[in-house]
Amino acid sequence: MKTFFLILMMVLSARLFSQPLQQFTLLQAYDLSQKNYPAVKQKDLIRQTAYISIDNLQKGFLPQFSVSGQATYQSEVTKVPLSVPGFTIEAPSKDQYKLVADISQLIYDGGVIKEQKIVQQLNAVVEDQKVEVDLYKLKERINQLYLSILYLDEQVKQVELVRKDIQTGIKRVEAQVQNGVAFKSNLNMLKAELLKTEQRSIEVKASRKGLVDALALFTGKEISENVQLEKPVTAASVASNEITRPEIKLFTEQQKLIGQQDRFINAKNLPRASLFAQGGYGRPGLNLLKNEFDFFYIGGIRLNWALGGLYTKKKEKEQVAINRKIVEVQKETFLLNTNSQLKQQQAEIDKLQQLISSDNEIISLRKSVTDAAKAQLENGVITANDFLKEVNAEDQARQSLITHQIQLLQAQINYETISGRQ
Repeated sequence: MKTFFLILMMVLSARLFSQPLQQFTLLQAYDLSQKNYPAVKQKDLIRQTAYISIDNLQKGFLPQFSVSGQATYQSEVTKVPLSVPGFTIEAPSKDQYKLVADISQLIYDGGVIKEQKIVQQLNAVVEDQKVEVDLYKLKERINQLYLSILYLDEQVKQVELVRKDIQTGIKRVEAQVQNGVAFKSNLNMLKAELLKTEQRSIEVKASRKGLVDALALFTGKEISENVQLEKPVTAASVASNEITRPEIKLFTEQQKLIGQQDRFINAKNLPRASLFAQGGYGRPGLNLLKNEFDFFYIGGIRLNWALGGLYTKKKEKEQVAINRKIVEVQKETFLLNTNSQLKQQQAEIDKLQQLISSDNEIISLRKSVTDAAKAQLENGVITANDFLKEVNAEDQARQSLITHQIQLLQAQINYETISGRQ
C-alpha cells in the first residue's frame, strides 16, 4: 500500500507540474527565459576551460623529463701530441654516440605561472560577465512580449464594454421597430457594428495567442492560452540615475584583467632557476680520453634569463596602457548613451502621466454623453448612427487611456531595465 501511495503521488505531481502555466509574472518570465536561453550554457563551458588551463599551468611545477639521443661523425677529434715510451693515449673515435635522459625541477620562474593562472581566472570572469550582459539584454525582448500581452488584455476588456453598449442599443431599437417608431435599417446598422466588434475580439485574441506562444518559446515552459499575467509594480519615483547594469561590472573586470597582464609582462622578463640531473650512455662518456661506451651523469642548478623580452617589454606595456584607455572610453560611451536613454524615458514618463490625467477627464465626459445618447436613442430623439458615433467616441477615449497606461508602464519598466534596477 505504501508503494502504491508513493507511485500515485508521483503521478499526480508529474501531472501537476506538466500542466500549462495559468498565472505568470514578469520576474518569472525573466528567470525562466534566462535559464532557457542557449547562451547560458557558455557559462559552464567557460568554467571548464578555465579549470583545464589553470590545471595545465599548475603542472609547470612538476618535474620535467626529456630524453634525447644523437649519433655524429666529425672530421677531427682531440689528440694529445705526446709520445711516451710504453704508453699510448688513444684518440677518440670520429663517430660518437650519446643517449641522455634529463630531469629538471623548477624552483623559481619569476612568478610567471602564478601570474598566468590569475590571468586565466580573470579572463574566465570577463567571459562569464559577457554572457551576463547578453542575458540582461534578453529582458528587453521579454518586456516587449509581456507588455504587449497586457495591452491586448486591456483591449479585450474594452471590446467587451463596446459590445455591451451596442447590445443595449440593439435591445432598445428592437423595441422601437416592433412599435413602428424606428426603421429596421437602424437595427441592422447596430447588428453590423456588433459583428465588427466580434471580429475585433477575434483579431485581438489571435494576436494575444501568438505573443503567449512566443513567450512560452523563450521561457521553455508550456503556457496556457488564457494565462493571466500579473501587472508589474514599478517604483513610484524613478528619480535615481544610478546605473547598475552588468556592463559596468564587465568594464571593471576587464580593467582587472588588463592590470594583471601588465604584471605578467614584468614576471616573464625575470630570470628562472631550476635543479637538473642528467644521466646517459654513450661513446665517449664524460672522460674524453676513454674511447669506449660508458655510463655518465651530471647534476646541478641551472639559471636562465631570456633577455630578448627586454626589447619588447616597453612596447608591450604601452599596448596594455592603450587597452586600459580603450576600456575607459568604452565605459564613458556606455554611461553617456545610457544616461541619454534614461533622460528620454523620464521625459516619456512625465508626458504619459499628464496624458493619462487628461484621458480620465475625457472618458468621464464621453461616458456622460454616451449615457445621454442611450436615453435619446430609446426615446427616438437620435438615430442608431448618432448613437454609434458617441459609443465609438467613448471607445476611442478609452483606447487612448489603455494605450497611454501601457506605454507608461513600459516606460517605467524600460527605465528600470536601462538603469539596471530591474
